[in-house]
Amino acid sequence: MGIYDRDYYRQASPAPPSYAPRSVVFVLIALNAAVWLADFFTPETSQHTPFGDILTGRWLSDHLGVHVYTLTHPLLWWQYLTYGFTHSPLKFGHILGNMLVLFFLGRDVEQFYGSKEFLRLYLTMVLFAALVWNIANKVAGDPDYVMAYGASVAIAGVVVLYALNFPHRTLLLFFVIPMPAWLLGALVVGYDIYGAMFGRSLGSNVAYSMHLAGAAFAFVYYWQRWNLTRLTEGRIRWPRSPFRRKPRLKVHNPEQEAESELAEEVDRVLEKISRQGEASLTAKERRTLEAASREYQRRGKGGKTD
Repeated sequence: MGIYDRDYYRQASPAPPSYAPRSVVFVLIALNAAVWLADFFTPETSQHTPFGDILTGRWLSDHLGVHVYTLTHPLLWWQYLTYGFTHSPLKFGHILGNMLVLFFLGRDVEQFYGSKEFLRLYLTMVLFAALVWNIANKVAGDPDYVMAYGASVAIAGVVVLYALNFPHRTLLLFFVIPMPAWLLGALVVGYDIYGAMFGRSLGSNVAYSMHLAGAAFAFVYYWQRWNLTRLTEGRIRWPRSPFRRKPRLKVHNPEQEAESELAEEVDRVLEKISRQGEASLTAKERRTLEAASREYQRRGKGGKTD
């Protein structure tokens, strides 16, 4: 039997459209919109600063956002995720811009990686960027009333992943200017680098460093070909602990072990094809499939099967 006759290599049923309620992008947009609307029904909040009391927003966004003091208050570490679903109640453009990018680019990224992997990746970028920002601001000695919120950190990562996976697709900047996706990604990252370098001196209150952290994680994720689903579901083999009890002696069968390793590698490659498409395979992975196919054909012609 050839390798392409395996059950799990056959064409799976089409994935649901990315605008369906099952879509992670749809759920993320709905959740962000719900939090933003609910924030209007909470009281206004202000912070006492050396320059006087300043209006910071409303009660819900103030409590869901990540603060400088969050790092030293473990009971508030849930803010490392909730801030990513909170937006400024005073600026409608804040949530509108993020959700538009998530809608137009996030759907393709979700379909490329799969809904489970996309959700894990999205939340990890939110968490990673908050930790980077929190540690940096704490070391810099920023006052405790400084806070951050918004999905921009994950959106920056989505833009980078889209540009890396679909570099030659044409996108419309501001719905007017056509440009390839790789150029748009480069412009977004370049703008954030400029903002991180000169934003404070220009009086900007945008956390550009958080955007860069999200974009950097997305780039490393793509470059290293990580799979967060396999990691969180315990499907990655970790090195054995030196303190684990040694297994009993077994008869060493090199041929059987080689076949087992080949089967595991085939399963991994086929899973990659199902998730990312055949075009994503490396030359080594293609040779693995060819070798496995020849082995199964040999067995089908009366070769050794045990």
